[in-house]
Amino acid sequence: MITSPYGCAVLFPTPSLTVADIRVLSEVERMRAELRHELQAKPSKWAGGLREFLTADAVAASNSIEGFRVSTVDVEDLIAGERDVEVSEENKAETLAYERMMTYIQTLHDVDDFAYSNGFLNALHWMLQGHRHTERRPAGQWRRGPVYVTDPRDPSIAAYTAPDADQVPALMGELTDWLNSDDGTHSLVRAAMAHLHLVAIHPWADGNGRMSRSLQTLMIAREGVLAPEFSSVEAWLGRPGNTWEYYQVLGRRGSTYRPDQDVSEWIRFSLAAYHQQAQTVHARWVRSGAVWTMLEEYVTGIRLDERVVSALHDVAMSRRVRRTRYEQAEGLSLQQAQRDLRDLVALGVLEPVGRTRARFYTAGPGYPIDVLEVAGTPVSLEDPYR
Repeated sequence: MITSPYGCAVLFPTPSLTVADIRVLSEVERMRAELRHELQAKPSKWAGGLREFLTADAVAASNSIEGFRVSTVDVEDLIAGERDVEVSEENKAETLAYERMMTYIQTLHDVDDFAYSNGFLNALHWMLQGHRHTERRPAGQWRRGPVYVTDPRDPSIAAYTAPDADQVPALMGELTDWLNSDDGTHSLVRAAMAHLHLVAIHPWADGNGRMSRSLQTLMIAREGVLAPEFSSVEAWLGRPGNTWEYYQVLGRRGSTYRPDQDVSEWIRFSLAAYHQQAQTVHARWVRSGAVWTMLEEYVTGIRLDERVVSALHDVAMSRRVRRTRYEQAEGLSLQQAQRDLRDLVALGVLEPVGRTRARFYTAGPGYPIDVLEVAGTPVSLEDPYR
């Protein structure tokens, strides 16, 4: 427990793990180690696509928690530079800002002289919220007044009131000191605690939830077990049922900042999130590989160039492909990409939707049904605490 000079707690104490927690944590470690081994042992084209999907899924999910709803496939297209995506300008701006910040976070996973600081956290916040900066709600600076999390059922009720603004600099100083320390706690547990500390302090006028989830992602990435794209639990938190539980668990910490309490429930919730996200990522990795193999055989059978597999794989896994993404994935010229897609349309394998720049392609009547069935097979997730 970190205490102030007056003897009171300023950060939540990290709770001791139960026998069940230790078991779940060991299972998470095993699954992540196995996925790392598979990624290293079987380098493949579809791994790059999976990385892009997981990044987009994390961005889409974390933004959706805050009310900015853009589908994962639309986020993928926006990240690829596609401009004609049918989302609002506000949602587009939020998506691209969050993606830029996440991309930067991903590059920090192996920086040798990395250190946390208030300046670093404020810089991340500017990347996230700079396009919304106003004097009243400054980006990249601690808030200057009160901030509340309102009850979703009645916005006139404050479900949570953050610490007074004049306490924020000292609280954030304690937090960055803690982030740069090593108390021997498992890195996944520390990442969960960092999320809780930051979201409870709520140091900015806006963007606190996404910043807290991003800090957790950064700490997991810095651990170095898996590439950053495979490390985030933001996609898991963004599923509707999990989002509801996320708010419930946070809400049970009380309506004001009370760091002198047991937060074992938060650790249990976080370990379950790690476990189920690891299950989800591994299942998509397996499914993605199976789809790619089936499409390689299919393309060979109809005597098309092997490169079209990446376009067909996008259709199977994301339900559509755009010319720009296919062109980038295979390093093609615009004319080559257009010709390949026209050939697939002529064969009935793909169907065009929309006109000119906004056009994308979906599965046509000639697309192999068995591939779509494998791609669309849902996975059952195990509750690690049952």
